[in-house]
Amino acid sequence: MRRVVVTGLGALTPLGNTVQEYWEGLVAGRSGAAPITKFDASLFRTRFAAEVKGFDPENHMDRKEARKMDPYTHYAMVTAEEAFKDAGLEGLALNGERAGVIWGSGIGGMYTVYHEFKAFFEGDGTPKFNPFFVPKMISDIAAGLLSIRYGFHGPNYTTVSACASSNNAIIDAFNYIRWGVADLFITGGSEAAINEPGVAGFNAMKALSERNDDPSTASRPFDLDRDGFVLGEGGGALILESLDHALARGARIYAEIAGAGLSADAHHITAPHPEGLGATLVMKNALRDSGLGPADIDYINVHGTSTPLGDLSEIKAIQNVFGQDAYQLNVSSTKSMTGHLLGAAGAVEAIASIKAICEGIIPPTINHFTDDPAFDPGINLTFNQAQNRTVRAALSNTFGFGGHNTSVVFKAYRA
Repeated sequence: MRRVVVTGLGALTPLGNTVQEYWEGLVAGRSGAAPITKFDASLFRTRFAAEVKGFDPENHMDRKEARKMDPYTHYAMVTAEEAFKDAGLEGLALNGERAGVIWGSGIGGMYTVYHEFKAFFEGDGTPKFNPFFVPKMISDIAAGLLSIRYGFHGPNYTTVSACASSNNAIIDAFNYIRWGVADLFITGGSEAAINEPGVAGFNAMKALSERNDDPSTASRPFDLDRDGFVLGEGGGALILESLDHALARGARIYAEIAGAGLSADAHHITAPHPEGLGATLVMKNALRDSGLGPADIDYINVHGTSTPLGDLSEIKAIQNVFGQDAYQLNVSSTKSMTGHLLGAAGAVEAIASIKAICEGIIPPTINHFTDDPAFDPGINLTFNQAQNRTVRAALSNTFGFGGHNTSVVFKAYRA
């Protein structure tokens, strides 16, 4: 099978609106969480989130076109544009039949659905819906619009597996390239769920932190006092190419995708398996697919949402898979800074993993105040400060409601 490399990156996150701003925020250990500004959250149990800041889609596209899109699609278009330019693809005569788009979103156009229904129920009962309601709302439209914009006629669809969605998209694009189906993909994911139903829905599940007095420290993965995740939004895009395609055009290569794994907990609709069985299996599958062993991995960007059950089950799984090698790893949760971007989490965390390889810096798990005796103190969870380290290979985990588990192995490119 063909080797697959990453040649372009794009990010729009609560820490910054470009890859460089995002990475600088991660290395600095900065929190993107703050009181909600997108709506009046004064009556909500959780009144803060990790919002994208200073973003206006009309700075990137025509106002008329922007109004035809949900915010999750705005994020997709903008991050893909950054990645496309970053890869040096502008102006090149690409074979559109050998290029595709696979995008991930756990929810899609929730903002559009909410506001269209709200207008209807507050009206006189006349069904006056926006003619773009359906194409704005559907989860696959971002992939479709990206294919139209770039003229890519290859595989085109959206993966929907809750918080694992964009990792699933990356894995599918990786597989299609190494199987020889295509040469190039735009892949990644986006989510825009910081709105009334998004916050209220997760509040009803008691999934969100309610630390309203101190939002910036609310996301506390592995801390004794963690009380739920912080809702985030944004998107991340990657350009994947076959190695021969990238070399033929003289592309700059960030990293190579060495392998990937998939599994299911088959346990509960929202709770992880308490012993991390699905997480154990997915990491084993990823390592087996990559041809690497536990001793070859230097960094794991964990799912690490700051929930009592999820954090513990993932660390148990790491110890199951890595054994004594677990004590040589750096482990961190960048959700402590970005919040949880749901279906976009895998994409932005893949970018963090790739940058860790390129820069030799492990982004930290911030907001650690009190040790939880349930965690083995020998595991380096990279608390509170970034650490310098040569990263030969990194594993990026994302898990979703429904028991969907994904892991991707990135490694330093060597000719």
